[in-house]
Amino acid sequence: MAVTGAARGLGEVLVERLVRRGECHAVVGVDLDPTAAEGVRWREADVRDVAALTAAFAGVDAVVHLAVSTSPDAEPEARSDLNRRGTAAVIEAAAGAGVAHLVVVTSAAVCGAAPDNPVPLDDDAPLRAAPEGVVGELLHLEQLAADARDEHPALRVTVVRPAALVGAGVDSLVTRHFASPRLLSVRGTSMRWQFAHADDVAAAIVVVLAGAVPHDEVSVGCEGWLSEHEVEQLTGLRTVQVPAAVAFSTADRLHRAGVTPSPASEMSFVVYP
Repeated sequence: MAVTGAARGLGEVLVERLVRRGECHAVVGVDLDPTAAEGVRWREADVRDVAALTAAFAGVDAVVHLAVSTSPDAEPEARSDLNRRGTAAVIEAAAGAGVAHLVVVTSAAVCGAAPDNPVPLDDDAPLRAAPEGVVGELLHLEQLAADARDEHPALRVTVVRPAALVGAGVDSLVTRHFASPRLLSVRGTSMRWQFAHADDVAAAIVVVLAGAVPHDEVSVGCEGWLSEHEVEQLTGLRTVQVPAAVAFSTADRLHRAGVTPSPASEMSFVVYP
């Protein structure tokens, strides 16, 4: 079993869980900055280097790809290169090394956030997110995974889509929303929140690796959801309501001026379900 991006975040949580459960013959961590995590066999490789990855995946039955950046502060071109070229290289290397199962983790955000979204969304809901910013890169990863199933029929490819990820030092638009002094709300809409803790996503990935889920795409989230009122009560934060036109036009101007790193479309994920 190999995990890319194993030295931090969800990758670190997953390898620790795999080692603790002892169900794998060996847990291989693939990263440029290996840690001293007990029980992990480290292989240093840049995920954009197909040759290095192919060597790192030698003798491995399954690979979980977690070397993906979703930080709003990351330099956009560098982040896009890591996410797009890195995932393409992981797929090519996994196929070249004879890996049987590849798990690619994206996000439920690829389904898009909109005021008319049903709650809850079906697992097979269409991917309606805007193809820009971090979410646009995740949509590209989804397409790479779909293409890999046709190009490498011997390689099983499963996409795992967690709800809004929290824990393990996650830095995202959603976590920053809850670090603000007020929660933004669009007037006339009712937001519903669903989260997935890194520990639970790691547990879900283990279930997927065990072959217990027959689907190519797997959603991961908590039972049910929280209303705006429940979130206010739990966090102690108050909500500020603004018209949608004001909220999105302001976000667009700030992004164009370089004040905020995320395109205005990504604000929909903190105001619409």
